[in-house]
Amino acid sequence: MIGQRKIEYKNNGQLRIMAEAGLLLSRALDAAVAAAAPGTTTDELDAVFADVVDAAGAQYNFLGYYGYPKHICVSVNDEVVHGIPGPRKLREGDIVSIDGGCVVRGWNADSARTVIVGEGDPEDARLSEVTRQAMWRGVAAFARGTHVGDIGDAIDDFVSEQDGAPLGILEDYVGHGIGSQMHMAPDVLNYRTGHRGAKIKPGMALAIEPMLVRGSIETRVLDDEWTVVTTDGSRSCQWEHSVARHSDGIWVLTAEDGGASELLPLGVTPVPIPA
Repeated sequence: MIGQRKIEYKNNGQLRIMAEAGLLLSRALDAAVAAAAPGTTTDELDAVFADVVDAAGAQYNFLGYYGYPKHICVSVNDEVVHGIPGPRKLREGDIVSIDGGCVVRGWNADSARTVIVGEGDPEDARLSEVTRQAMWRGVAAFARGTHVGDIGDAIDDFVSEQDGAPLGILEDYVGHGIGSQMHMAPDVLNYRTGHRGAKIKPGMALAIEPMLVRGSIETRVLDDEWTVVTTDGSRSCQWEHSVARHSDGIWVLTAEDGGASELLPLGVTPVPIPA
């Protein structure tokens, strides 16, 4: 098909470098999440994250990306994605998604987590947990499936099966391939479409990142030309991991244990990337 983007397949050595970037990113996100407290500015979270990456001598993939001015995205409450850190002070009960990335020797990692500041609304906690669990169902589908579309099917099925108030899966923003660039083919949808997508093969690395909302899935972009918010003001959430499918199995590049603690209960055993 004309204009179709080519998928990049990595060898095990390249995937191991991506795993180095992923572990560094995990530590940097640990620091940023730990710093999220009432009175802390989103700019301070950005600085905490940058300190970890700078100490390791790595590079950033967010900073300067199409002119993006910061090291991470910090999206608060109704901000879905791409929130720009600044002087905004976090408040008790805020739901905060922190999305970051880094580059080690030319290879990228991308991951996001959500944290609730102090005591929050139980429905926000539910939103975050369902999103997190949906991500892991998507990762498990990447391990077991045959086509990229299986990931979106698994995420959609899990979210649809939840009790309580329905949650919406954003359709305008999706996951992606990752490797020598941060955003690559294929797109990784978080919802069921009936389209099978690309065939899953060894050497494929994907950023799996469901984004859920408590209300309408309609969004708009603020005047800063980056921050995406829900049009109805409903709260939102994002979780993301970079994951590799290699010759012997699957490995979550941005998880300290390769995803074992979350995947084993789902019947998937992560396998370290072979030498």
